[in-house]
Amino acid sequence: MRRLLDGLYRLSGGIAAALILGICLLISAQIVLNITARVMGPGWSWTIPSYADFSGYMLANASFLALAHTLREGGHIRVSLVTSRLPARVALVAEVFCLALAIGLAGFAGYFLVGLMGESLKYGDTSTGIVAIPLWIPQSGVTLGAGILVLALLDTLVGTLRTGAPVLPEGGEA
Repeated sequence: MRRLLDGLYRLSGGIAAALILGICLLISAQIVLNITARVMGPGWSWTIPSYADFSGYMLANASFLALAHTLREGGHIRVSLVTSRLPARVALVAEVFCLALAIGLAGFAGYFLVGLMGESLKYGDTSTGIVAIPLWIPQSGVTLGAGILVLALLDTLVGTLRTGAPVLPEGGEA
């Protein structure tokens, strides 16, 4: 089960990285087109349709899909300045409390994201850009990312309770 969950977190992080790369490539292509139009004249002016919309959707999906991987790798900001000064038992209680609170908040967000995606499907909502994208498509990646985050938080809480100590690695400065 551990390998399956870690694989899911890595896959989610990998998809997020690919989406960030996609943003870079898309924006770079539009910049090259803009430079070409400036150098060659207005007759060479082209625009990638809805490139800003696509970039925004990829950014939202990358942000949410990266959350679980970042959590499990210890990349999220944690207030270890406070918890490192607490007695071990109190620090463990604080860790469990924070994980439970995070599960509640992420679950709350996930619940409403599922509802938002359902409404977009029901009403056939589409983007307003040049290319009309059904909104449930970009919303599904965000919703999936929130769901994987809840799973990662539950996994972390269970691991913390099982070992009696925090299981997340401490993020350090690079």
